[in-house]
Order: sequence, then C-alpha cells, then structure tokens
Amino acid sequence: MAQLPPGIRFITSFSRDQWYRAFIFSLTFLLYASFHLSRKPISIVKGELHKHCAASHEVELDSYKEYAAQIQPLKKPFNASQCGWEPFDKNNYKQLLGALDYSFLCAYAVGMYLSGLIGERLPIRYYLTGGMLASGLFTAMFGLGYFYNVHNLWFYIMAQIANGLVQTTGWPSVVTCIGNWFGKGRRGLIMGIWNSHTSVGNILGSLIAAYWVSTCWGLSFVVPGVIVAVMGIVCFLFLIEHPKDVSCSCTPSSSSKTFLNGTSRCRIQMPTLNAKENGKLQQDPEMQHLLTDSENCSVSLNSSTVVSGEGRHGTSAISFLGALRIPGVVEFSLCLLFAKLVSYTFLFWLPLYITSVEHLDAKRAGDLSTLFDVGGIFGGILAGLISDRLEKRASTCGMMLLLAAPTLYMFSTVSKMGLEATVVMLLISGALVNGPYALITTAVSADLGTHKSLKGNARALSTVTAIIDGTGSVGAALGPLLAGLISPSGWNNVFYMLMVADACALLLLLRLIQKELQCDADHTLFKEH
Repeated sequence: MAQLPPGIRFITSFSRDQWYRAFIFSLTFLLYASFHLSRKPISIVKGELHKHCAASHEVELDSYKEYAAQIQPLKKPFNASQCGWEPFDKNNYKQLLGALDYSFLCAYAVGMYLSGLIGERLPIRYYLTGGMLASGLFTAMFGLGYFYNVHNLWFYIMAQIANGLVQTTGWPSVVTCIGNWFGKGRRGLIMGIWNSHTSVGNILGSLIAAYWVSTCWGLSFVVPGVIVAVMGIVCFLFLIEHPKDVSCSCTPSSSSKTFLNGTSRCRIQMPTLNAKENGKLQQDPEMQHLLTDSENCSVSLNSSTVVSGEGRHGTSAISFLGALRIPGVVEFSLCLLFAKLVSYTFLFWLPLYITSVEHLDAKRAGDLSTLFDVGGIFGGILAGLISDRLEKRASTCGMMLLLAAPTLYMFSTVSKMGLEATVVMLLISGALVNGPYALITTAVSADLGTHKSLKGNARALSTVTAIIDGTGSVGAALGPLLAGLISPSGWNNVFYMLMVADACALLLLLRLIQKELQCDADHTLFKEH
C-alpha cells in the first residue's frame, strides 16, 4: 500500500474534536477582529475631519469658494473650509471629536451590562449574527454622511450611539463560545493568542481606513461596515455554540480537583478520582484546570454558593448580583475600568497625537499607530504565558501595570525626539498597556465565569464576562472624553492622566496580589515542615 501524502498524514494526525476546536478558535477570532476593525476608522479619520490650516490660506480659500459658486451654481455648495469637515472645522474640534468617542463608548458600556443577561438567554449564533449585521449598517451609516454631505453633529453622534449598543453583542458571545470549547488547560496562553484579534482588527481597520482617508473618508467607514456585515452572515452559517451540538467531547469545568483563578487561589475539596481516571485527565491539558494543585489553601465546596436554580448540573441563568458575589469579579472589573481607560485613549487619540508631534499626514499617522497594536499582540500573549507559568493572574497584571506607568512617561518624552524613538516606544507601550487588558478580558473572565462556586453552571459565563467588560467600558468611555478635554492644555497632561489611571488599576489589584503571595508563602512553609 502506498504511503499517505504528508498533507494527509498531517490532517489525520489530529482528532475530529481538535479540528472542530481549531475551527471555532479561528472563526471567533475573525468575528471579533471584524468588530474592532469597524471601531478603528474614527481615530484615523479625525485628522481629516479637522485639518490644521494656515491663516494665510484663508483669503485664497474665500476666493476659491466664490469662484466655485460662480462656475458651478447647480452643484452642491462648497462647504469645506480646508480646516476639515463641518462641524469639526472649528476651534472646539477636540471637544466635538471627543463627543463622538464618548457617545460610542458610553452606549457600549451601558449596553454591555444588558448584553450579557440577554445573551445567555438567547442562542449565541442568532444573537451575534443580528449584532454584526446591525453594526455593519451603523458603521456604514457614519460614512454615508460624507457622500450625502451631512454636517449635522447629531447625525454622527446617533450613528455612534447605535453602533455602540449593537456592538455589545460581540464580546459576551465570543467569550462564551470559546469558553464552551476550551477547558482551562493552558487557558492563559491560548486566550492570549486568541485575544490578539483585538490588535489584528485594529491594525486592519487602520490600514483600510488610512487607504481612503485622504481621498474619500466615507469609504473608511463603508468598507469596514460591509466587512462586519459579511462576517455576520458567516457567523450565521458556521458558528457552533457548544461541542455537544456536533457530538464533540465537552470539557466541563467541574472535572478537575483544583481551581486557582488568581483571586481565591484555593483548593476545592472534591471527591478523589481513581488512579485510572485521574491519570487520564492529567494527560489531556484541555481537560484540566489551568493551575496545578500546588497550594495548601482549602475551602469546602459549599462554602460559597452564588447560584440558585437546578444545582450542580443546573442551567438556570445567574443573577446580576449573584455574579458580583463571585470572588474577584469586583476587583478585576474595577481594575479593567482603569486599564481600558488607558488602552482606549490610545485607540482613539494616538493617530491625532502622532500627527501633532511628528507632523505627519492622516494616512502616515494611521499606519504608524498600528505599531501600538502590534505591541499589544505580543503583550497579550506574554501576559497569558507568564500567568500560566507563575500560576498568578493578579500578580502578572500587577507586574505589567507597574512597568507601564514609567513607560508612558518615557513615551511622552521620547516620542518628541524623532520617528525612530516613537516606533520603539509604540511597541513597548502597546505590550505593557494591552497585556493586562487582554488577560483580564479573556482568561480571567473565563476563569471567573466558571468559578467553582457556580457549581458547574456554564450559563453564568456570559453575564460575568459582560460585567467585567462593561465596567471596563466605562473607563473606555471616560478615557477619550478626558483626553479631548485635557489635550488643549497640552499632550503632557494627557499622559499624566494615563499614568494616574494606570496606578489606580494597580492599587485595585493589591489585595488579590497579596493573597496570591501569601498562599505561596503558606505553601512553602508547609513543604518545609
């Protein structure tokens, strides 16, 4: 019999379950990357909505407008002041642009709290598909203002509010889906890689928007809107919510003896498996919990029960207050508020900052800003890898937050020294700023959403994820707004604000970090005796 071709041998070397998991990993990656792809254009187009024009050009501009009105009386009036797109061509443009960011992010923050509660009561595939189609519509709607010559501020604000609300369908849905398919083995690394969809989406969104920003900025929104809508159709056709839907093996969170999520870091006393079953579980990292049985802290299983309903194998939805009582949810949610404040300030204002400091046009500034997201990819993966190796979620976040504060100060200073220095600081800052943000929104959220106190109720994952990300989105709304208000007094003040936010995020994790270190100290003392 002839030997199988190498490609076929590669395909058959993986099981059916592994191929399904790889497919869901890739699909959810692309789905949420398209969401972020549609959020990025506004930051790129800001440099086109308001241009820095010289006063010497005003006379020439007035003459041109009079000439255009004489020779083309039947065409739409020449409304641009060459300082940008009305109403963003005035001196208060930073406040108006900040209002666009704030309207989107505030709607996103409010909607996120409701999205998790709604999402866990509806089929994920339908819920996510509807949200993506609507998001594509409202993203394109913003760009249509260019083609239909719309200069009403409220048109753009309402488009942002509507888009912010419908985009809340994305995160709880994809995290719940990925949590259903992947157990806690190597969760930090797996989700660190998976969460790079945020940076990939930002990079693609920047490149697409920058391609048209100087010639036809309306397409900078219409094209991403079409992409999101198309991905919504792909979601409807291919998304599989749970392994059981295709008869794949499940990875229940209750199958392991221990659970350490960086918050309680305590051993749950469970019935001991026989040697054969225990050995089988240990061989498959996807059937294990993330962290090993290395601590000597123990609590009874019934010491903290936050779910009412059908018991250990129940599927009743968790209440909002019940989710808040899960150990670590409040601390990580508030930490994410400040971490996301920093990250989203960069997301929405970095291209304009680069334009001001480096004196680049909107396209080149948009291209250069993608380096921050490139650094974010490595930061998310590094945070997941470190947290897996150290078995400390909170400590990993704290370490990166501690390094981020001085890095932000260096960025504000070094970026004025030239383009090369800006490139280096963009990569480093992106890694340290986005690392904790990525870890909390993925691995930590999934850990807390499958906490032992939930007694195996997997339906709580969507609500817990929505609470954490919704609280973080409050900071995401405040960051760009504060940047718009503070930046007229100088960009240095914006960076001081970001450093204070970073310090607040670190302070909120100190109790959890102390518990992690104390548990390690108790374990060391126990081994010595």
